[in-house]
Amino acid sequence: MIRWVIFIVVYLLLTIYGFQAIRTITKATWIHVLFFILAVLVFGNFIYQFTLPSQGRVLTPGKSYAFGFLLTYMSFLLVMIPILIGEDIFRGVSSLYDRFFTTKEDFYFPERRKFISQVAMGLAAIPVASLLYGMYKGKYNFRVIKHTLFFEDLPQGFEGYKITQISDIHSGSFTDYEEIQQAVHMINEQESDAIMFTGDLVNNTATEMDRWKPLFGSLKAKDGVFSVLGNHDYGDYVEWKSNEAKHQNLEDLKKVHKDMGYDLLLNESRYLERNGDKIALVGVENWGRGGFTKKGDLTKASEGVKPDDFKILMSHDPSHWEDVVLHDPYHYHLTLSGHTHGMQFGVEIPGWVKWSPIKWRYKYWAGVYNELGQYINVNRGLGYLGYPGRAGIWPEITVIELKRKEQNS
Repeated sequence: MIRWVIFIVVYLLLTIYGFQAIRTITKATWIHVLFFILAVLVFGNFIYQFTLPSQGRVLTPGKSYAFGFLLTYMSFLLVMIPILIGEDIFRGVSSLYDRFFTTKEDFYFPERRKFISQVAMGLAAIPVASLLYGMYKGKYNFRVIKHTLFFEDLPQGFEGYKITQISDIHSGSFTDYEEIQQAVHMINEQESDAIMFTGDLVNNTATEMDRWKPLFGSLKAKDGVFSVLGNHDYGDYVEWKSNEAKHQNLEDLKKVHKDMGYDLLLNESRYLERNGDKIALVGVENWGRGGFTKKGDLTKASEGVKPDDFKILMSHDPSHWEDVVLHDPYHYHLTLSGHTHGMQFGVEIPGWVKWSPIKWRYKYWAGVYNELGQYINVNRGLGYLGYPGRAGIWPEITVIELKRKEQNS
């Protein structure tokens, strides 16, 4: 209860302070009324959605959108208010200086205040427009990102081998069948040798896939579709009636993989063969730093794999690569991960800028990285969770082509 009280007080204070900018810019009463109506609707919907009975931390589409609109409104205030506070501090300090050290009258220029308020609102409109676009279109703005990686010891038979990686489907968040159908079409359109899915098929429960199973079951590749589990697949964020019910949910989800024709690797390995050569594909269960499920067992998964085999590892959380894989005696040539979503928000201009707040939590958060002669690709995710959209960090389909070369490039 105390958290709700604090939240209400903070929300009210920010709204009142933000209104000062609105009032400075325009005296139109209908605009003032509209501002408060929007503030009440956003707040009321959020309170309503998040006080509805639910199982644990389940985010229904209603809750997700309530959070999204609250986030959008708060971003408006939190960009604008520091600018207004800065102006107030400057005006206050200047007024005190003039009072004690000069003979000037009180330092106050209404036109300056109006100009500052206009600038603040203009800047605040940028994240607002981005977040609204992210909820309306950005979450379905699917991008195919292609990488060519070079390895000195890639078996000759796998020269030009193409892998399509997808990750973090989060089917419980989807609402638009036609948009997801287009994403599946884009994946199949790559005509890759193998499709590799790196976890988080659902938000919480296996039943979330009931509507989507036929669609994602239509994914096809020459060597098949391979998959691993992510942290959300274990049902850890739901209040279950019993441990047996939670266990059954996981077994049901494993069956979903099987029904769709996915080869689910549970701390296991497979060999892919091509033109008389072979490479090892290793898949671990989720292993994540910072309180996330740690069921991944790299040693067990690599049983039967030789040290000099060319190895591809599927591991949902990139912190596993950083904390464990890089330091393992085996050399895992390429690791495929997801999990971060790129926070679903950021700025990316290829060759110029790649930034998201998620970088403060994960060193390896999006794209290809190379450490100690080993590669990792962190997929930005196909779906979304929490904020029901994507702004600047678009849903990703990765295509990786393996090439043999004497030196990496």
